Amino acid sequence: MQHTRVAIYQFKPGTVGEALAKAQAGLLPIYQAQPGFVGYGVVITENDGAVSISIWQTQEQAQAAVQTAAGWVAANVAELVVSVQNLVGDLAFFSSAGTIGG
Repeated sequence: MQHTRVAIYQFKPGTVGEALAKAQAGLLPIYQAQPGFVGYGVVITENDGAVSISIWQTQEQAQAAVQTAAGWVAANVAELVVSVQNLVGDLAFFSSAGTIGG
């Protein structure tokens, strides 16, 4: 069974694009180099929000991703973030017809 880290971010008005561009260029390569990495994506939501989803092989790796992201956010986009909530859990199911986006 795979495990997932979900983070719900609220950004300062008008900064979502900047924050996510930095995450794609900076955090994504860090995640890709971590043991157990399966995938990572971000959904832009209403009102300057975003939901980050990363999938890992073990719960420990998913939990470690919380700390990795927190450190990266603090060093790179802290001034853009209003709040963040992290959730880690078992991936109940996921189905894909192929790569989405990219």
